[in-house]
Amino acid sequence: QTEGGVEYWLARDIQYLLGYAKWDNFFNVVSKAKTACEVSGHQVADHFADVGKMVDLGSGSQREVDDLMLTRYACYLIAQNGDPKKQEIAFAQTYFAIQTRRAELIEQRLLEAERVSARRKLSSTEKELSQVIYEQTGGNEDFALIRSKGDQALFGKTTLAMKAQWKVPDNRPLADFAPTIILKAKDFATEITIFNARQHAMQTESAISSEHITNNQAVRKTLLERGIRPETLPAAEDVKKVERRL
Repeated sequence: QTEGGVEYWLARDIQYLLGYAKWDNFFNVVSKAKTACEVSGHQVADHFADVGKMVDLGSGSQREVDDLMLTRYACYLIAQNGDPKKQEIAFAQTYFAIQTRRAELIEQRLLEAERVSARRKLSSTEKELSQVIYEQTGGNEDFALIRSKGDQALFGKTTLAMKAQWKVPDNRPLADFAPTIILKAKDFATEITIFNARQHAMQTESAISSEHITNNQAVRKTLLERGIRPETLPAAEDVKKVERRL
């Protein structure tokens, strides 16, 4: 590590690990890696730093030779630009390919887990809204109507229209096929409705419906301002299937 704590490797050490006996041959690979670094939009000097290195000569004296301090990213690029006929390079390239795919799968699973979590959170929030409606209006038969009005305000379309568009089975909730951004949008609007319904002691369906519509319209406005049109988003995979897979 440098004094500033930056992790690095020396090129002349990496040279032998990757199967290169001659520095000149290895330096050609380093040059290709530098080009890849630059074309990718990174500062070459941040990843390939020229340094001198003292080496022992047979006579017992020393002389200085050129070397480079390499970041982890630089080492990756060198391995990817090396001669695949060398066993060490072939191994490194195969290793990186496997690790890249593994990272992609992990990222995919994390995104799926986030969606499942968002769906569970929305279910919990909607259950709480149903309870608020029951406590403050004397019944919760209006819950489905209020939720439907919220959908209309968020999508600009009815729940039935969105279910038809997303090909949602009649016996399944629309939210089970909603992408994560929509689940979180619906949850946020519903949380605001719950808060204000309690804060202002709303005791009628019309009052809570009006509140829920206003909140979903506000969330829709924010989404539109950020270039997201809820009703044009594609349906996501059935969240029940995702949950089973996870």
